Amino acid sequence: MTTYAEPATATALATDTPAQVPAPAVDLLARLRAAVAAHPERPAVHAVDGSLDFAELDRRTAGLAGALRASGVRRGDRVGVHLGRTSDLPVALLAVWRAGAAYVPLDPAYPAERIGFMAADARLAAVVSSDAAPPVPAGVAVLRPDAAAEPAAAFTPHPLDSAYVIYTSGSTGRPKGVEVPHGAVADLAAALERSGAYRPEPGVVAWNASVSFDASVQQWIRICRGDTLVLIDDARRAEPARLVELLAEHGVTDLDLTPSHWQLLREPLAGTGTGARVPRLFMGGEPVPARTWREMADGGIDALNLYGPTECTVDAITAPITGPGPHLGEPLPGVRAYLLDDRLAPVTGAGAVGELYLAGPGLAHGYPGHPGLTAGRFVADPFAPEPGARMYRTGDQARRSADGLLAYVGRVDRQVKLRGFRIELGEVEHALAALDPVAAAAVTVHEAAPGDHRLAGYVTGAAGGAPVRPADLLAELRRALPAHLVPSTLTVLDALPLTPNGKVDHRALPVPAPAPAPDTASDAVSGVSDAHGGVDEQVAEVWRTVLGVPAVEPTDDFLSLGGHSLAALRVVHLLRRRLGVELQLRHLLDAVDLADFTAAVRRAAAAGPAAARPALTARRTAVR
Repeated sequence: MTTYAEPATATALATDTPAQVPAPAVDLLARLRAAVAAHPERPAVHAVDGSLDFAELDRRTAGLAGALRASGVRRGDRVGVHLGRTSDLPVALLAVWRAGAAYVPLDPAYPAERIGFMAADARLAAVVSSDAAPPVPAGVAVLRPDAAAEPAAAFTPHPLDSAYVIYTSGSTGRPKGVEVPHGAVADLAAALERSGAYRPEPGVVAWNASVSFDASVQQWIRICRGDTLVLIDDARRAEPARLVELLAEHGVTDLDLTPSHWQLLREPLAGTGTGARVPRLFMGGEPVPARTWREMADGGIDALNLYGPTECTVDAITAPITGPGPHLGEPLPGVRAYLLDDRLAPVTGAGAVGELYLAGPGLAHGYPGHPGLTAGRFVADPFAPEPGARMYRTGDQARRSADGLLAYVGRVDRQVKLRGFRIELGEVEHALAALDPVAAAAVTVHEAAPGDHRLAGYVTGAAGGAPVRPADLLAELRRALPAHLVPSTLTVLDALPLTPNGKVDHRALPVPAPAPAPDTASDAVSGVSDAHGGVDEQVAEVWRTVLGVPAVEPTDDFLSLGGHSLAALRVVHLLRRRLGVELQLRHLLDAVDLADFTAAVRRAAAAGPAAARPALTARRTAVR
C-alpha cells in the first residue's frame, strides 16, 4: 500500500491531485438497471423469509415505488423505512430511491418515543412498515412493503439529491440526522472498487449492520453493482455458530463487522474441516486493537480496516490488515485527508498529533434543521483544488508514525465508539438528568475487563427528594433510549466531582462498584458445585467471568449486572464450548434471572449434545 510522504502542505495527505480527481460516479439506480438486464435470474437477495432474483427484485421495487408516488411522495421527500431484517427491507430502500425520495431508517427495535421523534424531525412524507400503526406522527401515509401500483418512470437522481438521512447520537440530548446525497453514495461504491476493496466480479455479501447505522449503506448498496445480498436475520446475527453456518451455506465472500464482533466469531471462523473459506472481512465501527491486528496479520486473514464518519458517507480511509499496526491506512480515491492543528495549519513530523479533516465528494449535506451545527462541522477547505469546497472536522485525533502512516489517537470531544455504536455521552446525560428524582448526572466509559468497555452512569438526588433507585432509573432509560445508550451501571453519589472552573470532572468519577458479595446464608451461587452435577456453578462462573463481578445470585438479572448484547453472546459461546449443549442467545435474553437461565441450560443439556458446526479455513487474497 502507499505510505504517507512527509508533507510540506496539507494536500500531501490526499490521494488525488487536481489532475487525478475522478469523474462523477454512475448513480446506483442506473447500475442496478444494468445488473437486472445482465442477469435477471441471478440471486439478488437471500433472507430468512425467502430469496429474490434480480428480476423479482426489480418488479417488487418498481411496484412499491409506484405506490409511494401514488400516495403523494415526490422528488426530495423523505420516507421512513420501519422494517425488520427480511427481504422487504432492501425492496423498500430501493423503492424509496426509485420514487425520487430519501430513506430514513426507523429501527423497530428502538423505543417508540425515539422513533416518533425521528419521524417528526425528518418531516416524513410516508413510511413503509409491516405494522398497522407504526409510531409516527398522525397524517403520515403508511404503506405496507408489499404495496404496489403502476410502476413510475425510471428515476435518475441528481448527484446532489438526498439519498438518505441517518440519525446519530446527539450531544444536545436528541439524535440528529445526517443527510447524504446520491452522488456521495455512488462515489463510495466506485472508490471501494477502485481501491480493490470490492472485487470486479460479483460477490456474495453479508448484510450484518443495522439499517439505522451508516455501516449498513456500504453493505446493502452492493446489490446495485450485481452482488448477491445475504441478510443476516436477528437470530443468526446473535449466534456465532449459526452465523458461520449461514456464511458457508450461501458462500459469502464479504462480511462487515466490528472488532468486538470478530472476537466472538474468531473461533468458529478460524476452524478447519469443510474447505469453506473465510470471507473478506471489512473491519470498522471502532478502532482495531493491536492484538486483533496482529492476530489477523499473522493468521493470513483477508481483512481491511475501514475508517470514516457518517458525515463522510461511511468510509474514507482504508488499509489492508497486514504487517505492523494498527493504523488507518490511506484515503480512498477522491478523498482528501488533512492532519491539522487548532489554527488549521498542517501538522508535520513523526509522532505529531493533529485533528483529522476529510474532504472530497463523499461529504454529507449536513444536519437538516441545524444550520449552526452544520456550519461548525463542515468548514471551508483552504487546501482544496477547487474554490468553494468544504471539509469535515471529524473530531478524531491522529498521529503520523515515522514511516508516514496515520494512527488513531482519540477524540477531541466526548463522543465515544462502543461495539460499533457512535455515542454522544451528553445525550445519555441529558436523558438521565430528565428523570425524577435525579438532580445531576454524568456518564463515562469504564473498562470492566480487558477489551470490555461499558457505559457507566452517575447521578445525584435532589435535596429532600425521593430516594434514587438505580434499577428504576435504568428501567426508565430502556423505555426511552436504544439499548446501546443505556449505561451498564448506575452509581448514586452525594455530589459530582468538579474541576476548579466548576465543570464535572469526569476523570475523578469513581470506578463503578462491583456487585456485592452474597450473604453466606443465602442460596447464592458462590463457587461450589451443586446437586445438578456442576451445571449451576459452571453457568454462574461464566456470568462472573463475562460480567466481571465477584459473585452472582439466582435472582440476579443479566442486564442489571451490566450485561449487553456482546456479553450475552460471550456467555452463550462459552457455555456451548464448555458443556457441549445446543444453547441459543434467546435462552439468555428470555430468562428472568440467573436461576431461570440455568434451568434453560439444564434442559438444553438433557436434550443432547450440540450438533457439529461447519468450520471455515482462512485465506489470503491480495488487495490491489
